[in-house]
Amino acid sequence: MTARFPAARPRRLRRTPALRRMVAEHRLAPADLILPMFVKEGIAEPQPVASMPGVVQHTPDTLRKAAHEAVEAGVGGLMLFGIPAVKDGVGSGADDPDGIVQRAVRELRADLGDSAVLMADLCLDEYTDHGHCGVVTPSGEIDNDATLERYALIGLTLAASGVDMVAPSGMMDGQVGVIRGALDGAGHQDVSIMAYSVKYSSAYYGPFRDAAECAPQFGDRSAYQQDPANIAESLREVALDLDEGADVVIVKPAGAYLDVVARVRDAVDVPVAAYQVSGEYAMVEAAAANGWLDRDRVIMESLIGMRRAGADLILTYWATEVARRLTR
Repeated sequence: MTARFPAARPRRLRRTPALRRMVAEHRLAPADLILPMFVKEGIAEPQPVASMPGVVQHTPDTLRKAAHEAVEAGVGGLMLFGIPAVKDGVGSGADDPDGIVQRAVRELRADLGDSAVLMADLCLDEYTDHGHCGVVTPSGEIDNDATLERYALIGLTLAASGVDMVAPSGMMDGQVGVIRGALDGAGHQDVSIMAYSVKYSSAYYGPFRDAAECAPQFGDRSAYQQDPANIAESLREVALDLDEGADVVIVKPAGAYLDVVARVRDAVDVPVAAYQVSGEYAMVEAAAANGWLDRDRVIMESLIGMRRAGADLILTYWATEVARRLTR
């Protein structure tokens, strides 16, 4: 006689919150989260970013306060973006040893010690008067090699300030290798590189450009950022950056590119970060403000989706809030 077994009933393991937590296949932890933060030179009070409700351009003092709150909540890393008081054609403020981010790193290092990973964006768009990520030729093209020289100098001043990790985001050819060589040559072998290896030319960046005051004054960035239609190209960029010395790779944006996150995760043996960008943040906040969706549930669902796709780390403007929620 053939034995008959009771039919499996998957719903048994979904019945209570405790059961669901116990058998969850993917989890978020506060240490997985990185908080992007904007610090602006020459302001006396934090300036709200209209297109990103809840996000501000910090003063150095409010940056320190917000950083403490993030670390107390368990956030793993802080990513700094600077807005200088004066911009010029070559972004001189980006590699000023006393620049806004360099000062912020020194202050946060003194305050926080090694309790969080201090990271800094390494690019020129926040510092140039034209809003592009590199040095521009008289004809309006990006001069790749002249830009790399600037990136190397920026990396050196950030490392000297005490940053743990630099994050080159300009999408110049060879940027990781040049920065790695400059850091190693100056004795900064322990400073890591989180490379924006996959950064698409995306409409989701609009609110960030308000926050960082870096909208291009002519043209756009599609000549150096990647085409949203492509994925093989992105995997080649990842391989190049790893060959040049990247320690972590970023996929940006995250939400519309989870297939890319998954492909990169399968292809590499280093940590993969997904950047939940300003447009993703702004859309959820706007819809929630209109009562069109459950804000808290959508935030958590979006983040677990990134973990499920393979992201080890997530940059999100909700990092502190989510870290608190995870530890309640």
